[in-house]
This record gives sequence, structure tokens and C-alpha cells, in this order.
Amino acid sequence: MPRNEESSTPIIMCDSGIDALPDVPLTRRPRHIAVIMDGNGRWAQRQGLPRIEGHRRGVTSVRNTVEECARLGIEQLTLYCLSSENWKRPPLELEFLMHLLEQYMIEERSVIMRQNIVVKIIGRREGIPERVQQEMDKTIALSASNTGTRLCLAINYGGRAEMVDAIRRIATDVQSGQLTPSAIDEATVASYLYTSGMPDPDLMIRTAGEMRISNFLLWQISYAELWVTDYCWPEFGIEQLHEAIRSYASRDRRFGGLS
Repeated sequence: MPRNEESSTPIIMCDSGIDALPDVPLTRRPRHIAVIMDGNGRWAQRQGLPRIEGHRRGVTSVRNTVEECARLGIEQLTLYCLSSENWKRPPLELEFLMHLLEQYMIEERSVIMRQNIVVKIIGRREGIPERVQQEMDKTIALSASNTGTRLCLAINYGGRAEMVDAIRRIATDVQSGQLTPSAIDEATVASYLYTSGMPDPDLMIRTAGEMRISNFLLWQISYAELWVTDYCWPEFGIEQLHEAIRSYASRDRRFGGLS
């Protein structure tokens, strides 16, 4: 059950070279973890705090999760930071979210470089302030030569919008003669998505107990294992991440076939 006290979830620290999950073989770990970070506002309201405080505290969970995935050698971590539907929220909350994003891009660069993390961003850029886009681009460029965990941030992202953009690009290439309709297969479609060149998620985590995927990576999670926790995102720590990975490792992934 979620923790209602204000203290954060305890962090299991891992010294360099020490595997924090010795009971989970590398071959049983997810290659790509995707996370719907839900419940910031609900957590804040339970504490009697403004919703924006939940977003602020959620940044700590982002930092801990990113660093632990890097330590565990997870190839990719994709975080659902801002959906295309989130623009319906109050202007003050949206302004604060943009401030947090800009701040994260600046303040986390040293951690990103120390952990050898590669930063990628997916989603539409419309509506994102220019100053925030500039910091996003700086961090992407700075980390481009890193070779460790790929941190993919879904910002102003919607799964249906991604498919619409892909279809438009495919139609344009068919119209220009660069692509024939008969040549279009699943691999072709995947290559036109925002996530082109990235592995599909093996494990999708959702916090705050909601049993829906909220327009997130609709194509890519076709065979992902789902893991839902009642913990809200500001409460989510390394203990819960390890629990999700252990749950994933215990499952029999058949992809429509037999064991």
C-alpha cells in the first residue's frame, strides 16, 4: 500500500560494481522499461500540499529511478513526462511543469554525464517554451556520445498523435515514390514512429494504481509486461523498481507461442 507520511521511500544504495539484484540474472531483466509516472497531484493533496509540490517531489523519484536503471545496466528507460492531454491542466500548473523540465535539463547534466546516460526526447514540440527547448537540445547534444542507458523522455506525447505523424510521413513518401504500399510492413511502420531505432518496452510500470495505459506507446507496448503499483510517483523508489523487475523476471513471456 502507498505511504501516506511525508518521508520518501527508502533508497537501496548500490556501490559501484555491486549488483543490487543478484537474484535476477541479466538475461531475465527487461531491456527497456517504460513508466507512466502518475499520482503527483494525489500524493500532494494527501499531504495537504499544493499539486505543484507533488511534481517537485516527483523529480526526486525520476532521479533515483534513472540512476538505478543506469547502475543495473538497463538499456533504455522511457518516462511519460507530459502527455498531449495534459495541456488541459491549469496554466499555473503547466508553467510550473515547464520550469521543472527546464531545471531538470540544466541541473541533471552532471549526473547524466557521470552515469554515461544518453538523453532522447519524443513527442511534439508545439507549446513547449523556446527556452525549455533550448535546454532540452543542449542536454541531448551533450549526451549524444555517451554509451550507457538511454533515457527517453516523452514530452507533449500522445500515442495516437505519434501514429498520425507516422502515417502522414508514410503517405508523403508513398506520394513521392520513395515508398510503395506493398513494401509497408510492421518494420516499416516502426521506422516512422518517434521511437525509430529503439527497442520496444519489455516492462511497463504505472504508479498510483490506475489500470489504463493513457495513450502511451500504443504501438510499442503490444507485448510489454504490465506492472501496476498503488504507490504514487513521489513515493516510488528503488525498492519498488526492484520489485517490478523481479515480477517481470518471474513471468513466462510466450509472445503468442508456447513455453
